Amino acid sequence: MQLSRLGADPLPVQVIAGDFDDRFVPVSDLSVRERERAPRWWRLTATRDRSAADQPQLVLRSPHLNRVEVWLPNSPLPVPRALLGNGADRTASTRALVVPLSHGLAAGESVYLRVQSLTPLPMTASIEPLAVVHAKDMTHVAWRTAVLTTMVVLTILGFGFWAGIGERSYLMLSLTLLAQLLYLICYGGEARSIPFLAMLVSDDARAGRMFGLIAVLASNAFMAHYLSLRQTQPRLMRLLMVCNISIVLLMLVTLATVAPLVAVAANLVLLIGYGIVMAAGAIGALRRQREAYFLLLSWAPMFVLTGLRFAGLLGWWGNPEWMDYAFPVGFAMGGLVLMIGLSDKLQQLRRDRDQASRQATYDALTGAMTRPAIEARLKAAVESAHKSRRPLSVVFFDVDHFKRINDEHGHRVGDQTLRIISLRTRNRLRTYDLFGRYGGDEILVVLPDTQLREALGVAENLRSSVNCRPLSIDGKLLASSLSLGVAELMPEETAEHLLERADAALYASKSAGRDRVTGHSASRAQELVH
Repeated sequence: MQLSRLGADPLPVQVIAGDFDDRFVPVSDLSVRERERAPRWWRLTATRDRSAADQPQLVLRSPHLNRVEVWLPNSPLPVPRALLGNGADRTASTRALVVPLSHGLAAGESVYLRVQSLTPLPMTASIEPLAVVHAKDMTHVAWRTAVLTTMVVLTILGFGFWAGIGERSYLMLSLTLLAQLLYLICYGGEARSIPFLAMLVSDDARAGRMFGLIAVLASNAFMAHYLSLRQTQPRLMRLLMVCNISIVLLMLVTLATVAPLVAVAANLVLLIGYGIVMAAGAIGALRRQREAYFLLLSWAPMFVLTGLRFAGLLGWWGNPEWMDYAFPVGFAMGGLVLMIGLSDKLQQLRRDRDQASRQATYDALTGAMTRPAIEARLKAAVESAHKSRRPLSVVFFDVDHFKRINDEHGHRVGDQTLRIISLRTRNRLRTYDLFGRYGGDEILVVLPDTQLREALGVAENLRSSVNCRPLSIDGKLLASSLSLGVAELMPEETAEHLLERADAALYASKSAGRDRVTGHSASRAQELVH
């Protein structure tokens, strides 16, 4: 095939009659590329015979929003073709405009095209047998369905996660995916199945271009938030803000005009924005920022594809068929990787939160609960015991002569003493008993569903677990013992008063000579157990 272009728009009858044949200028490839919105004539001439038996079809691939009128040989009336509006052909997929060449095409015969281009992207002409057209249509529909479905699912998931957990990163990513989805279906032709969108984009490229610019703006905002650019890379954040301001200005210009130059400028700003984000991702990766790896993995293909698309707009290279699929697939895969990366980031934040919570709840030396944690659990246990009318007891103990151990052997030995005693005593408790370090060498044990007599037995068991054998620390054997106080919760008693009675019982054990258990009850101030 030989493709030629006429840089004017004379009357169709003159062109078909051949009055302007000598003014058609051949082009080097089969790409129909117009940078003006005004209609222009193109001529496609066969260099060999195309038999009618093969059911040849004129195929104009990647039409986007272009409108074409096709004059076949010996036909006085044109065949209108477009993805949207007048001339839309629902018998073919959206990958191309297809016109049957029912009588074939002899060598030297020409097909005239009157093209009104609404986008500067190239449209490739070819002649293919009907069977090939059908096969490529099925492949196209399968690919587009998979890509668009993936983006719809990711968008819905993002909105769902945002509504469920309130994390605005999911909202920003979902808005980005939604704008990208609308951009794809506007330029890809699927918008013709949605009446409202079909009406918006059938007149010009304004709606599709606006969706594209909104997608870029939302994407930049998400990336800045995802990488925390404002805090980690303020200089690149300022550059990205300049890029965003340029996008807003382009949106305002788009409302006034759909000139192809605006599309070129928009793609240039898009490429610059991608470059800034890629640079931020590379710097983040060098700093071992985990989310930066996900960003590079998702955005590197889109950066390359955007560069190729920009080169195609400028006419620096052709319009390969794989680009029809690579760009949408890049959007879908980028969204998928970012969704995984965002979930990974939130999971890491959750792990950090859980670790911080554990550090706040458990003492690093003894493994016991911290004082705020054991006090909160005791208060909850007291409220539960009052509501259910079930018994509750507490054991308060400390290490006898602990200050002497620190003074004579050093604080490291003192710490090891606390660690071993905590391990021995905690192993004598039930799984649902609560064990907390109240301060220094003081330990509080909460015994749910336990009356005073049973609690005294538990306390005696704790005492014997320590004084039964010496502690082995740094090759030394150190004798150690506990003084313990026990109290059972009384009706309407508060947690603070219960602790005061247990502390009083502990003080009584110390006053009586240490290494013993004292119980505090309502009827008797002290009950001594040796």
